[in-house]
Amino acid sequence: MTLASIGLSIQHLGLFTAVRESRLVYPIVLSTHLACIAVFGGLILMTNLRLLGLALEDIPAADMIRSLRPWKQLGFVIMVTCGVLLGASKASEYLPNPFFQIKMGLLIAIGVHGLYFRRSVYRTREPIAATPAHVAAIVSLILWVGVVSMGRWIAYYDAPAPAQVTASATEPGAGSH
Repeated sequence: MTLASIGLSIQHLGLFTAVRESRLVYPIVLSTHLACIAVFGGLILMTNLRLLGLALEDIPAADMIRSLRPWKQLGFVIMVTCGVLLGASKASEYLPNPFFQIKMGLLIAIGVHGLYFRRSVYRTREPIAATPAHVAAIVSLILWVGVVSMGRWIAYYDAPAPAQVTASATEPGAGSH
């Protein structure tokens, strides 16, 4: 069983077929996904710039993180929901796509990053130490730029054509010169 065949099974589920075949739903879900990436990405960028001490230095980082958390969570839920609908509706194309696979790996790395820096940076009420804040921000920026880049590159991947047997290779005496 290949990734493409697994994807085909997924994309043929009723909801994902309806999304893929709708003249309106797929573009609306895609637009919503992209809008959430822009808003969510902007919030992540501002948080990371604050952690690096490059923006909004008059606001304590912990307060900023805490005040933006509900908006980030809402944006993340909508963005991921739309992403699942988009990805599953064309799963036979996406699952074998190496850029999609890298994107999924980077999203897992973002989850690990969030858990690792949870107590020292993202959920503390204390002033955040500079070194963990800077490391968390730099790693976050690298991971999120990677996710967005891989998301764009998905569309430009051309799967290799299946191996074809040429007619001359199947003829008797071919290759026996």
